[in-house]
Amino acid sequence: LGQQLSIIHISALLTVAGYSINDTIVVFDRIREIIKSRSGNIRDIMNEASSIALSRTLITSLTTLIPMVALFFFGGPSMKEFSLPIVIGIIVGTYSSIYIASPLVLWYARKTGKSLHRQVLDNVERAAAAKPAATA
Repeated sequence: LGQQLSIIHISALLTVAGYSINDTIVVFDRIREIIKSRSGNIRDIMNEASSIALSRTLITSLTTLIPMVALFFFGGPSMKEFSLPIVIGIIVGTYSSIYIASPLVLWYARKTGKSLHRQVLDNVERAAAAKPAATA
């Protein structure tokens, strides 16, 4: 955007990366929960999980976006330098968490021929077996 890359931009990029990763984890966690509870077409499961996570993701994004837009318009030069990458990152990160992450995983699974449903259930079983027994 014609600005010199500074530590402020790096902090904004790292903030957005963490924010986007968190949103993606929420979507994948919903997919895992639905797969554990029932079987079905993995594409339908991913669509349902994305729909469930959509309202939470949009509310979180808007809650963060509103103050960042206010900082951009009413803040000083350093605040504008920080808030612009955050605003762009929130928009791109929210879009990618909902509309890109799940289809990308589905495409990869189909390309490799691996069953996502089986992999998730195997990982859940492995995690349950690795959990130490509760002691009294």
